[in-house]
Amino acid sequence: MTANDTSQEAVSLLQDLGLQEYEARCFIALNKLPSGTAKEIHEISEVPRTRVYDAIRVLESQGLVEVQHTSPQVYRAVGIDEATQTLRQKYEDRITTLETHLENTEVQDVEEDDQVQEVWSLTGHEAIESRTIDLIREAESEIALLVVDEDILSETLLDSLRTAARNDISVVLGGQTETIIDTLDTETSTTRVFETGLGWLTGSESDNEVAISRILLVDRETLLIGSFYPNTPGSQTKEQAVFARGLENGIVVLLRRLVTAGLPQIKDPGQ
Repeated sequence: MTANDTSQEAVSLLQDLGLQEYEARCFIALNKLPSGTAKEIHEISEVPRTRVYDAIRVLESQGLVEVQHTSPQVYRAVGIDEATQTLRQKYEDRITTLETHLENTEVQDVEEDDQVQEVWSLTGHEAIESRTIDLIREAESEIALLVVDEDILSETLLDSLRTAARNDISVVLGGQTETIIDTLDTETSTTRVFETGLGWLTGSESDNEVAISRILLVDRETLLIGSFYPNTPGSQTKEQAVFARGLENGIVVLLRRLVTAGLPQIKDPGQ
């Protein structure tokens, strides 16, 4: 990465932390100088000189720039440790404020329908893993998980399964390969582990068709199914999933019966 690339990335990150582009560019320029006038900042940052003054005033008000009141005025950035601490505190304060506002947001009352059929979608491995773990933690009686892609077997996921088993939740795990089965058996010794009979989940090795990565069934009425393209670079980050709720949800009914076919020890109440 070149010096220019590094500067551009730093500007982008500062914008993510709440600075405007001109403010970020002026701050980066001052980090390249022991101190500088508006003219010097303009020459390095390529921010219009008339806008440099506005940007510096904002940076000064946020504790990121110091001003020497000479003629012309001279500016310098505070130390890196002080600047990062200031930005970190500002970011954390915003998160805390957001959390407070969200907690105090009035939720509108709606009539609940016991027959409501929900189907939602998710994109990205991290989001899908987070939802998988949340659903496992919400389980009240039973968890059935079919693992097809061994890359999803993170320590966080395995730990959530161990915790569920310790909490007297019935945990049944299906593995599509011997490697997955061995891992599940070794890492989650208090659960039941079986080899699934659902070879069609992965498709053939020669094609580029979408394959199933995971199927999770919680308490017979909440289901998550993930998919990915196994032969595509970065396929894990491109994992997609749908999850559905409702005992009478058609998708849940269908997938529940497929899951129970792969794990015959679980009896589908719909059969």
